[in-house]
Amino acid sequence: MSTNALIQNLRNTRVVVIHPPDRDGEDLVRQLRRIGVQTSTQWPPAAQLPGPVDAIFFLLDGDLKKSMPWRTGDQPAAIAIVEYENPTILKALIDSNAHAVLVRPIRPSGVLSTLLLALSQKGYETRLNAKVAKLEETLKTRREIEKATRILMGLKNISENDAYQLIRRQATAKRVSISVIASSIIRATEMLDGLRLDGDG
Repeated sequence: MSTNALIQNLRNTRVVVIHPPDRDGEDLVRQLRRIGVQTSTQWPPAAQLPGPVDAIFFLLDGDLKKSMPWRTGDQPAAIAIVEYENPTILKALIDSNAHAVLVRPIRPSGVLSTLLLALSQKGYETRLNAKVAKLEETLKTRREIEKATRILMGLKNISENDAYQLIRRQATAKRVSISVIASSIIRATEMLDGLRLDGDG
């Protein structure tokens, strides 16, 4: 999503602030509401986030389990709030996979840019993961087709091209993808191999 689109969509952005209700926490919530985002609060940190969330501002100390009990593999845009920098905090910050950082005391002038940065980074990460997943699926499909082709070459004593064309014709006739036919050939072969082993036993 472009920066302009992110800014235009701010009023639909759902943000949770996981921070003690002190001056910094109140200033942060006040600024987020001034910006126009849908803001809710949570303290202490709970194992689950309150409903669908697009971004989280959370106070980070050296204990990730205590700071991020809600943490999942696919967390929303995460903005860590830190009070000081030392090796323990910096390690926790890296391990948290936060998309942006705010330093206490919180300055209202930095909240919007930090939120936009985190949302942008999260969007990029999501698109990248989708591309990786698609590539992995493509590679898996290609390997299955190659394996099925080799099986047919051995069973029917035909060339690689003929074996592939046979799979392709079957896919067209059954109106399914080539990968579906390839998977069926592999499963059928594995089943037959299993029956042979059982018979030998």
